[in-house]
Amino acid sequence: MSLLERLQLSDRPSFVRHETHKTQSADWCFMHSEPSANYHPCFSIDLLNGLKQSQENIRQRLASDNDPKARIHHLVLASDANVFNLGGDLRLFHRLIKQGNRGQLLSYAKLCVEVAYNFSRLYEDRVHSIAVIQGDALGGGFEAALCCHTIIAEKGCGMGFPEVLFDLFPGMGAYTFLTRRVPPARAERMMLDARIYDTEELYQMGIVDILVEKGDGIQAANEQIKKHNRMGNAMRSLNTVRNACAPVSLEQLLAVTTEWVDAAMRLDERGLKTMERLINAQTRRASQ
Repeated sequence: MSLLERLQLSDRPSFVRHETHKTQSADWCFMHSEPSANYHPCFSIDLLNGLKQSQENIRQRLASDNDPKARIHHLVLASDANVFNLGGDLRLFHRLIKQGNRGQLLSYAKLCVEVAYNFSRLYEDRVHSIAVIQGDALGGGFEAALCCHTIIAEKGCGMGFPEVLFDLFPGMGAYTFLTRRVPPARAERMMLDARIYDTEELYQMGIVDILVEKGDGIQAANEQIKKHNRMGNAMRSLNTVRNACAPVSLEQLLAVTTEWVDAAMRLDERGLKTMERLINAQTRRASQ
């Protein structure tokens, strides 16, 4: 039995606060809910499984709705912590790479891209996803935001890809989704420069869709949902057109993340030492 299978069968916390707002026709998923001591606000397996379960619950509910005129449904990704998400579980990466355990690292990576894909296309044309950034979104956290159709960000937050610091690239959707917002050459520079961009700059670049003052992210999401519900038929059609003109397939994401796993398994001691330093930085950040 794999690591993922054992964890899925055990009674473990998901760290996801899932709220269904029927009057809005919206589901809200808040990451890092009720964290334990020494919790790291990253994409742990528990968090990923919690998000995937929430997505599956929404999918099943929408599939049971046979109304051909059903309106657009919203899926909001936000955070209960003071950060959005710090990215992949570096402790897990480091351990599996040191052990030479490619299989379990690939299982983790596949779970990441499955969750990412669901934010992009959960159920036919019915879902519009919104990321609400109220704190830093780094690495996989930035990728998770990019998977969503609308990115709402508060001023003063940072977003970027630090993976190149330990000689790796962001492989859970960054290239696929960032190149839908900026030209490929610029996307590649961002993936390799290790810069943490402030949300004001990302708004000017067209990566952040809506920029709001600190503390106004949730209100902005509610306003966006209300606006979209007035044009739900058009929003559903736009989902269909987007998928026809710029399709994203799970197979493509899996191919990219498989390359990421192979690259991770090639990391040398220098890269792993740098990863250790970033793990320590995550630990300090989590304790603040």
